[in-house]
Amino acid sequence: MQKLPIGIQSFADISKENYLYVDKTKQILQLIQNGKCYFLSRPRRFGKSLTISTLEAIFKGKAELFKGLYAEEWVTEQSKNPNPVIKLDMSGLGNYETIEELNNALIYIVKNSIKQYKLNISYDENINKNAGLIFFHIINELHEKFGKVVILIDEYDKPITDNINNLDTANKIRDFFRKFYGILKNSSTIDNLHFLFITGVSKFSKAGIFSGLNNLSDISMLEEYSDIVGYTQKELEDNFGDWIEKATQKLSLTKEELLQKIKRNYDGFSFDGITRVYNPFSVLKFFGEGKFRNYWYDSATPSFLAKYFKDHKIQDSDDYRHLKVTSDFTNANEIEYASPESFLFQTGYLTIEKWDNDDEITLDYPNKEVKDSLPKLYLYNIYNITDFIKLAYEILDSLKNGDIENVVDVFNGILARIPYDDFINDKSYEKTQKSLEKNYQRKEKWYRSLFLMLLYVIKVEFYPEVHTNIGRPDIVIPFDDKTIIIEFKLAPTSKDVPAKKKEGEEQIKKYLPSYSNQNKQIITAVFVADDEKRQIII
Repeated sequence: MQKLPIGIQSFADISKENYLYVDKTKQILQLIQNGKCYFLSRPRRFGKSLTISTLEAIFKGKAELFKGLYAEEWVTEQSKNPNPVIKLDMSGLGNYETIEELNNALIYIVKNSIKQYKLNISYDENINKNAGLIFFHIINELHEKFGKVVILIDEYDKPITDNINNLDTANKIRDFFRKFYGILKNSSTIDNLHFLFITGVSKFSKAGIFSGLNNLSDISMLEEYSDIVGYTQKELEDNFGDWIEKATQKLSLTKEELLQKIKRNYDGFSFDGITRVYNPFSVLKFFGEGKFRNYWYDSATPSFLAKYFKDHKIQDSDDYRHLKVTSDFTNANEIEYASPESFLFQTGYLTIEKWDNDDEITLDYPNKEVKDSLPKLYLYNIYNITDFIKLAYEILDSLKNGDIENVVDVFNGILARIPYDDFINDKSYEKTQKSLEKNYQRKEKWYRSLFLMLLYVIKVEFYPEVHTNIGRPDIVIPFDDKTIIIEFKLAPTSKDVPAKKKEGEEQIKKYLPSYSNQNKQIITAVFVADDEKRQIII
């Protein structure tokens, strides 16, 4: 079995013995040779920590790890005069009740990061209690003894994003880190630095925390570094040939069929609108288990994400399909000013579908794994439907039996459990006909989207808004022996239900000729959402 990328044993138990890099060292050397201070934003479990480890090995001159790779010659030369390296992994910082506890934890991380250099620094009492001052003295001491210092900071924003839903705490932590990272703006520190690389999920706090560090280059959305983490199609096929062959045999697929399915599930992330990369965590887990699952979502969806969705009224996942935004949509200085689409992009739930022009970007969900995962997030974490899998299968069984009444009964049971405030409510003070119609459309779409989420989680084959020559049925669900066509309508009040039901029936009559040649039963239903009772009427 071929060797796999260094560090992946923390992602998947594929290989615990010999392992190599999927060679990203060309881009990494380009960073080293072209600049000094960099920032990279990427979603969680996307290879940021592996990049940090690669940089650490390069600067320490660990040439034995780079045999046959692009950087081998450079690292061999570097081994003759390695740089001292401070690597700070902020992902290990937990939720501390006080800034004093956070400061003490950071002191431990800073001191622990340079144990191998056996520095003999004596601090006075004031310095010994201040993580920032200790950091400053360690940089100076390392420079004096070993030469210019390399600083690698991983997940700089983890303590802040962990408190995204507690802005008072988040602001206190931000103020603390602004002082701690302020050491990097000190002129003597900058003179003592050879290289600085910072990673995080969010760009929200970068401007605030690192303001004044004018030479910090943000490479997060630059084309030349778009695939510095993640796997391109070529890298997947070049580096995982044996694993691809093994998976084709296990799943009884041709190579072409397997590659297409891997692509549909795990590819599609783009940070420049041009290059597409695979989620490395999911790919490695897939090769390890040989099953198509939602590994990235299941690996631990941050709890703050669900609360963020709820607090920001992100109620309909379809609102973010093919969403057009300005090219500076991620530029909010602080997290509390970030738009939902910016947050979803930086946490990996949205990606750049295309860069339309200098000022406009189109966003979309990257792949099937993400699209299939979002309904779980909504149903379980937002709407608190903890038994949604069981209920979804009840709906599936009823659909297979053509029992539309029971489908509606189960769905109404779900609607009855959703708190009143979680329904879309009209907040408009301008009660124009246009604004009312727009709100009705949003509400109708919300009921339909919630129903579709239940179909998504059990992977039912269905087609939303199927285009025909005379319109678009809301949902078409094909089975071997039948096809079910469902049209959703919103009745603002209970007295509007009959008219809306008739309107839906007239629409469905127009669609029927498109399905008349299928030689199987056609079942139609109009789901009228009675917004007054918040129930479906058929």
